Amino acid sequence: METVEMNSVSLKRPHSEDDVANADDIKRQKISEKSQTGNNSGQSVETVKEQPDKSLLEDTKNEIIPNEEGEEQEDEELEDSDEDGDPESFADMMKHGLTESDVGITKFVSSHKGFSGILKERYSDFVVHEIGKDGRVSHLDDFSVPVDDEVNSEDPSEETFTVLSDEDKQRLEELQLLKNKETSVAIEVIEDSKEKRTVIHQAVKSLFPGLETKTEDRDGKKYIIAYHAAGKKALANPRKHSWPKSRGSYCHFVLYKENKDTMDAINVLSKFLRVKPNIFSYMGTKDKRAITVQEIAVLRITAQRLAHLNKCLMNFKLGNFSYKNHPLKLGELQGNHFTVVLRNITGTDDQIEQAMNSLREIGFINYYGMQRFGTTAVPTYQIGRAILQNNWNEVMDLILKPRPGAEKGYLVKCREEWAKTKDPAAALKKLPVKRCVEGQLLRGLLKYGMKNIISAFGIIPRNNRLMYIHSYQSYVWNNMVSKRIEEYGLKAVPGDLTLKGATAVHIEEEDVHNYTIHDVVMPLPGFDVIYPKHKIGEAYKEMLVADNLDINNMRHKIRDYSLSGAYRKIIIRPQNVNWEVVAYDDPKIPLFTTDLDKLEGKPLPVLPTDGKFRALKMEFSLPPSTYATMAIREVLKMDTSIKNQTQLNTTWLR
Repeated sequence: METVEMNSVSLKRPHSEDDVANADDIKRQKISEKSQTGNNSGQSVETVKEQPDKSLLEDTKNEIIPNEEGEEQEDEELEDSDEDGDPESFADMMKHGLTESDVGITKFVSSHKGFSGILKERYSDFVVHEIGKDGRVSHLDDFSVPVDDEVNSEDPSEETFTVLSDEDKQRLEELQLLKNKETSVAIEVIEDSKEKRTVIHQAVKSLFPGLETKTEDRDGKKYIIAYHAAGKKALANPRKHSWPKSRGSYCHFVLYKENKDTMDAINVLSKFLRVKPNIFSYMGTKDKRAITVQEIAVLRITAQRLAHLNKCLMNFKLGNFSYKNHPLKLGELQGNHFTVVLRNITGTDDQIEQAMNSLREIGFINYYGMQRFGTTAVPTYQIGRAILQNNWNEVMDLILKPRPGAEKGYLVKCREEWAKTKDPAAALKKLPVKRCVEGQLLRGLLKYGMKNIISAFGIIPRNNRLMYIHSYQSYVWNNMVSKRIEEYGLKAVPGDLTLKGATAVHIEEEDVHNYTIHDVVMPLPGFDVIYPKHKIGEAYKEMLVADNLDINNMRHKIRDYSLSGAYRKIIIRPQNVNWEVVAYDDPKIPLFTTDLDKLEGKPLPVLPTDGKFRALKMEFSLPPSTYATMAIREVLKMDTSIKNQTQLNTTWLR
């Protein structure tokens, strides 16, 4: 695990309710004179650095997305020197990013005074455990491989993973993926014996699904010949007869990962197993800059093969294996349990007590967090708005035009070429990464022409296209909830909406005493929702009219972009809230043990009773689709945007 050493200081910010409402006040933050040296993450809330953290730069660049077939990223090692430089130049670039007030995040529910703390100084300060639909929290606590009642003679032995040379594996992979013109690969059997030939047969069949093998004599020597059993159709489909009938078709396991997002992790596992990513399933995606623990299911890959990956993968561990007859489905989880460390806190014990009690008893505003809206000068909600307006030239322009801010150098060159020539082929040549959104749109324009932008845009995977319009819905929702809190405070009022089962109903005057703010929901705009009966209902209409949209006609001529809408609670009260203030001297020392630490028998960190620094250790559980950063924002009362963090950081150096 790579860490970056740098200097940091804690920033002190006044944060009353009035301060947050005023964007100008947010910029006039005061900086505490106190400083410390430590390992700092790019997402830290209030840090000053001598050099911009690589992780921050990476998190603010356009992400490379997998295509619909889940092809793995080929370009993750690409770096660009344009992003090097002093923090002031990076902060200048981030001036074009978003602050919370830009996306409607302006209110707090608690009355305590805010205080400073460093969020994600180390990615290991942010740990996420998935909560399954049965309410069980996922933990990695067992590396053992289950034994079948029916022994499968074709399960690979340990020798299977070492009997083939790297050159053999390369040739077999090319054959498996049909990357060359060869119809077979011959592997000479050194030190020939029946046992040795059996191991090679097993190795080829288990490591390269879709290939069959046979033994041949050539010039007095024994060779194992690998070939395609059924052409392309056999690729990545495990042989049916090799799977015991008594064993469930899906191997479920717990994935423990550090500093990788879920899709990246699955792409890596796919690459090592030499299978397609789409045979994996999961209930939800998890943060990159964190330690996360979640359940994954994979079709017809043995626990033994998966367990072997623990010997060759960095920052991953797999365990708690079991066989079941079903995959996992997105959204089946109950939520996530978070363990978070906020380092170098400045709040008094009384402030911390007030803040955490408020989080436990009242909760926080259920805003969509900053990651929903992108980090560049073109927010994702603007593209979503243009899609809903059916303004396809604007969609193309927003995605491809030059933009100020922090981006990979090759994207900058691609945008400049596009602005100069409007030639998709020329702009595409500037992109070594073809699977980013820009590359996919340019390929679409090359295929369908500039007069068919709708079809060109359709080349982008569906989930990524829908991300834009969901971002616009989130933008509207955040703004409307801020207005609702400002207008009516933290109590249910007549005209609010609540859910009866899955159906939204208005709260009537005579029933209002039966409801609290925790019962109130607000709609994401769409054709299948109702709106509040009070002023906020009109505010929805006014906001959409200002965006040239009709709230009464949210159906789009392209079915994918028709918004049905949904309901979302405006206040979330976390469950299982616990906290502890600890003292420490060394910023690099972990302040709690992870699942992996426990499995490896690492002792609890020894902390001084009277250290130089103080940290707040928090634990809480949240339902799906809620943002832990918004809960932490409520505790600290601070702007969580990268733009605000970076501007505050750089102020100290000027």
